[in-house]
Amino acid sequence: MNSIIRLCRQLALASEVLGSRPSTMALMADEEFFRNLPKVALHDHLDGGLRPQTMIEIADEIGYRLPATSENELADWFYTAANSGSLAEYLTTFDHTTACMQRAEDLRRVAREWVADQVADGVVAAEARWAPEQHLRAGLSLDEAVEAVAEGLREGMAEAASAGKPFIAGQLVTAMRHADRGVEIAELALRHRDNDLVVGFDIAGGEQGNPPTKHLAAFQLLRENDFFYTIHAGEEGPLSSLHEAVQVCGAMRIGHGVNTVKDITRDPESGRYSLGRHARFIRDQQIPLEVCPSSNLQTGVASSISEHPVGTLIWLGFNVNLSCDNRLISATTLSREYALVSEAFGLSTMQMAQIALAGASALFLDHAERTKLVQQMTLPWFRSSVNERGAGVQPDLWER
Repeated sequence: MNSIIRLCRQLALASEVLGSRPSTMALMADEEFFRNLPKVALHDHLDGGLRPQTMIEIADEIGYRLPATSENELADWFYTAANSGSLAEYLTTFDHTTACMQRAEDLRRVAREWVADQVADGVVAAEARWAPEQHLRAGLSLDEAVEAVAEGLREGMAEAASAGKPFIAGQLVTAMRHADRGVEIAELALRHRDNDLVVGFDIAGGEQGNPPTKHLAAFQLLRENDFFYTIHAGEEGPLSSLHEAVQVCGAMRIGHGVNTVKDITRDPESGRYSLGRHARFIRDQQIPLEVCPSSNLQTGVASSISEHPVGTLIWLGFNVNLSCDNRLISATTLSREYALVSEAFGLSTMQMAQIALAGASALFLDHAERTKLVQQMTLPWFRSSVNERGAGVQPDLWER
């Protein structure tokens, strides 16, 4: 892992942009530009990225009433309903998506289309996170639900490979943090680690009142069995939630983690930043932060992309990667997230390459496969950076 991260940084250094400040000459790159570059999605909820038309067809089959009956109206409803400024309200929209994911055939379809949609956006590897405990209403067992998603992911990967666009997919089996099934779901993940593309574990849901330590026994079980996990933390609530995830539960990655900035201050006169002990630990240990900018705007982390903590975190050298969180609910794609961040903070192509390669380096994947993937991703990003620099875009250097 460390060798891959060094490779990412050496690539950035080669273009003299590592540690640079947002330039006054912002990268003129749009969503289409980034769609043509290889990316990795670490934080993408399976139940947050359904196609509206798929939901309509499934709902019609099972007799479920959706808040809208046309594809465009349904997509608009999800985006509008999620713009509450509250994580608790944001999460209520999942009542409708999970309702359409209760049968094995529906889970297979959603997983297959999840892969196809990622591939169409230039994503080359992704982890589908979802909570099997929310998909048992039609009689499926936890194991049957995991097996159904695995079948769909395999179908999607086979279709992508036949189209000449190989894709790496994995499952992140998630426990709901407000429930009391953490150990049970961790055991589920371990049962399917070698057979059904389960690459890791997570906890998700409302962070307030549900600290990571509530599921400490699950994390201990996973560590005892040499298995990977990430933890949703630092999206809302006190800094103590993030501290517990890292220092008590031993998070290998952090889902969101943007509240790290609560442990960072800036001197109004000199403009210099000072990191508290916890923020410095996260930065110095290079714990990957799975940052989802558009989703964070909907849950009240910031009022605009330009005010989002991701700019500060990138500047100060945190191990930042970008994801969508929920493509349907945030009306976004990973290419769009890249375009928004690059424009808001004036980041060069090579700086965005560092973010993309940091994501690849943090995949829960065999080391040899991960190294190969990073190497395959490097050349397209480097070529795009050379083209950008040849066009006269020269990033300013940050003053430390």
